[in-house]
Amino acid sequence: MTQPQPSVTPKFEEPKFGFNDYAERLNGRAAMIGFVATLIIEYVTGQGLLSWLGLY
Repeated sequence: MTQPQPSVTPKFEEPKFGFNDYAERLNGRAAMIGFVATLIIEYVTGQGLLSWLGLY
């Protein structure tokens, strides 16, 4: 038996400027990607991010 399709198409809001749910969600996802990338760099190179960048 198949599920009935929704009769109403969801209305997505256009992204806005400033503090809103869309901007906060996007910022959170970017922070998570950056954190994981930092962990991978530290694991692969065996040194901290600042040392790897030559800043410390």
